[in-house]
Amino acid sequence: MTGDSRSAAFDLLDDRVKWWIADAGWTELRDLQEDAIRSLLGTRSDLIIAAATASGKTEAAFLPICSALVSEKQKSGIRALYISPLKALINDQYRRLLDLCKNLELPVHRWHGDVPSSRKRKVLKKPSGVLLITPESLEALFVIRGHQMGRFFASLDWVVIDELHAFIGTDRGRQLQSLLHRIELRTRRRIPRVGLSATLGDLSLAAAFLRPGGRRPPEKSVETIESSDQGQELRLQIRGYLVPAEPPGGGPIQPTGDPSDVDAIADHVFETLRGQDHLVFANSRSKVEQYADLLRRRSKSERLPNEFFPHHGNLSRDLREDVEERLKDPSVPTTAICTSTLELGIDIGRVVSIGQIGAPFSVSSLRQRLGRSGRRDEPAVLRVYISAPQITARSHTLDGLRIDLVQAIAMAELLIERWCEPLTEGALHLSALVQQILSLTAEHGGVTAQDAWRALSESGPFGVVSLNQFVRLLRVMGANDLLMQSEDGTLLPGVKGERIVNHYSFYTIFQTPEEYQVLHKGRSLGSLTFEHLLAERIHIIFAGRRWKVVAVDSEQKSVSVEPSPGGQIPTFLGSPGGQIHDRIRTKMREVWAGGDYPRYLDNRARALLTEGRANYARLGLETNRLIASGKETIIFLSRGDVIMNTVALQLLERQMDVTREGPALSLDRVSPEEARRVLSELIERGPVDPVVLASHAGNKQVGKYDWVLDEQLLNAEYASSQLDPKASHQALCELMELV
Repeated sequence: MTGDSRSAAFDLLDDRVKWWIADAGWTELRDLQEDAIRSLLGTRSDLIIAAATASGKTEAAFLPICSALVSEKQKSGIRALYISPLKALINDQYRRLLDLCKNLELPVHRWHGDVPSSRKRKVLKKPSGVLLITPESLEALFVIRGHQMGRFFASLDWVVIDELHAFIGTDRGRQLQSLLHRIELRTRRRIPRVGLSATLGDLSLAAAFLRPGGRRPPEKSVETIESSDQGQELRLQIRGYLVPAEPPGGGPIQPTGDPSDVDAIADHVFETLRGQDHLVFANSRSKVEQYADLLRRRSKSERLPNEFFPHHGNLSRDLREDVEERLKDPSVPTTAICTSTLELGIDIGRVVSIGQIGAPFSVSSLRQRLGRSGRRDEPAVLRVYISAPQITARSHTLDGLRIDLVQAIAMAELLIERWCEPLTEGALHLSALVQQILSLTAEHGGVTAQDAWRALSESGPFGVVSLNQFVRLLRVMGANDLLMQSEDGTLLPGVKGERIVNHYSFYTIFQTPEEYQVLHKGRSLGSLTFEHLLAERIHIIFAGRRWKVVAVDSEQKSVSVEPSPGGQIPTFLGSPGGQIHDRIRTKMREVWAGGDYPRYLDNRARALLTEGRANYARLGLETNRLIASGKETIIFLSRGDVIMNTVALQLLERQMDVTREGPALSLDRVSPEEARRVLSELIERGPVDPVVLASHAGNKQVGKYDWVLDEQLLNAEYASSQLDPKASHQALCELMELV
């Protein structure tokens, strides 16, 4: 980098880092790299670097960090800590950092479950350079080698957190915050933190996550850098498909000569994507396997080598890595049919396009997936495949609105507007707090209740947990034999607690949503994963029928049901896997009420949107949100899932039978007049106590250690993350103005 291409930021770097840049053939630094160099080598404040995938975020962080480290070469020990949510991402970044650091005489180490113990022992014996680690392995260090942590991190100058958005709002994120805070307690000083992310909403909320203030304000503000690069050209298409109607009586679907929606989608994927590298995301593992099998059989029938392979969390590591290696190899065209396992920034080389089967559930996820497509000088390509039921006289009222299609359009429009979901950090995360209390006792060989409170809540990341809640949590942990107290008041692991801490599974706080057995008169009908509201009197849709929940057993993970006498059920499936944000549902109403047609719709999707808008107008949903449908009344609230859950629980509290159906709530055997009366009463009562309301929810044990919590703590946890009485009251007031 010479002449006019040099910059003031470039001149701040160490000469050896400059040589690396020159050897790499760079002619200029990107805008975020310029800004990050000035920030990290200037103020050394906490920093968030937000930019698209493959925009140079890793170099933006490590060019200045490595410059700082080699200029102070006399210091020994771990100097920089890189934390990633994925082992595969650590392996990728390890190779990149080795290349950067090889001429700097700066050691680079990786530490996760697949790294041999011999290499870890060498690092423990002589800590040095840059350490790449997962939160789980960092947790294991505190538990197993707590007495060494002060020495191990004595020289730590920087912490870099990759894929920051993957941690925010989760138990794993709270665990990571706690571990970083405990490092600073050990070193007795503030260590600058750098967060890297491709998808962030409100950067101020991300800053609060990176440096939580606990009950005290942060020592220094967090700086933020967003790339000024507006990103790639976006080429987008939403394709519509019809699902053949099931004949009355449930008999076989009569052939029409047209392929089913699944076959038609598979045909388009096969014909369009062969010969290049692509990612196609489906909304469930079963869908991944279904499409991967169809495409494999299609390849075989046409006597062509198979290019389509599944990739999801239930597959073995070897099978997943085989697909990842194929994607990196330019000589073998590969399309991965995958779940979110390939959403984060694992290095899989250049991918030509992204496919999405079914409506996505978040714009941030869609944006993250799209970031895997193309590079700086190439367009990002996204195809969304949406199935919609064929409308018959037996169809449910909501089917005609084409909800999945409208949701996909709303998300596409928000994506184009560069909006994504704001980050939320209001939950108590008591499950993570249980783990961190046990971890703290293991680290120190025992801890007083007062010191635990100060370390984890008063000055730590669990600042939203009150002192009364903290004390109550210690008591229920004692009652469950997770803790015991010695004569001098020191908290020690109980018999069960010690067994839990000493098991390798302790280090992981996240877990996949558990399945509930669906029981009718004691006989299993199958199992379902319930990620949303589940409570007595609520209605669920399962196996093509509507059922009324009569009992929920959170300990046995079972839900007892009885057949519901309700009418037809909607056949749109929606998108599992997350909470739909309020802004998305607002945008959906704008799409229904609009007159323009997005250019990215194919002919079938355009026709389906026309149909959805016509039914929206026919039902008068702009001015009336209560719809009579047979013996049901549909409340077309069309708000985010947190508000929908809160209103649903208030209706359940009034002994009403409720079904959550996307943007609507259905009340069984309730007239519009009665529904209007009840909603008016809810408005008159005002915002309710969320903890009291949470007592009516049945599936509150979601976190790994929620089984430890008593009912009062469970209700507080559920209320903090799943309910919003104030926003719900406002939504009901706006609703009643229209009815």
